[in-house]
Formats: sequence, C-alpha cells, structure tokens
Amino acid sequence: MADDQRIARLAQQIGNEIRKEQPLLLTEPEAIERRRQGAAELHAICAAFAASVNRLLSPPVLELTPPVYSPAEFRESGPNVFQLNAQGRIIQIVFARTRDTFSTEKFLIPYILEGEVRAYNQEMLERTQVRNQALFFCLEEKHDNWRYFDWIQGRSGVFTAELLVTLLERLV
Repeated sequence: MADDQRIARLAQQIGNEIRKEQPLLLTEPEAIERRRQGAAELHAICAAFAASVNRLLSPPVLELTPPVYSPAEFRESGPNVFQLNAQGRIIQIVFARTRDTFSTEKFLIPYILEGEVRAYNQEMLERTQVRNQALFFCLEEKHDNWRYFDWIQGRSGVFTAELLVTLLERLV
C-alpha cells in the first residue's frame, strides 16, 4: 500500500517535471507560430478595450494603431508596436521575440516574446516620468498567456483589459 502511494507521488513528480520542460521541446517553427498567435491575442485585447471605451464616447477618440492586425504581420526580426492614443494620453506596447527559442532570464515562467508597456502623457514626458511594466508571452500548460511585471510595485499578473483601464485612468 505504501509503495503504491510512493509510486503515485513519483509519477506525479515526473509528470510535473515533464510539463516544466515542455518549452525545451518547442521547435523553432512551433515557436514562430505561437509568437504570431500571441501577437494577435495581444492586439485583440487592445482592440476589444478600445472598442469598449469608444462605444461610450461620441465621437470615439481612443485610437489603436494598427487598427487591424493579423498573425502574418508579426515581425520576427525586430520590435512590434501597438499603441492606444486618447488625445495625447498614450499606452504603447513594444515587444519582440526572445533571443533563443524561449527564455526564463527575466521572468520565471518560460516566455517566447518579451517587451514592455509604457503609459504616458505630455506632462509625464516633460518630467521624464514614463510608467512602464515588463511584458512576457509565457508558455503555460493549458493556454499561453501575456503576463506583466510591475518593477516598482513588484506585482505580476495576466495582461488583460483591466490593466489597460488602470493605466489609462492614471493618465486622465
């Protein structure tokens, strides 16, 4: 009986280790496809946020650049930029692929895209007080996720429209 419990515990530990090592098995073509999908997911979050704000404004003033995005537009060899602009109140998202197929250098969860979210307005630029947070597209067991890390407050979480609301509220 005790041996069965030890074997079950051992099998669970092995399964957990294999799941942790799954990014190590990711081929470069698989990583490219997941990066493209990740970029499209990030744009979709931004687009849904802009649409929800603009629905309540007349005329709509929150602009998303680029307004439309497809996975094929992902730039593998340079920075990718999305920007939300509400008459000079800007949230800028810049991200790029990792140097290797994946990384854990700056964040504990393996990631294949990294960048930052910057939020600023004219006053903040004049005082050089641009707020920024690190951004990572993480390989996770059930679903890959965009995660942010706030260096100042030491907070981390899944990147959602709620974060965009918080950032834009600070700019208004």
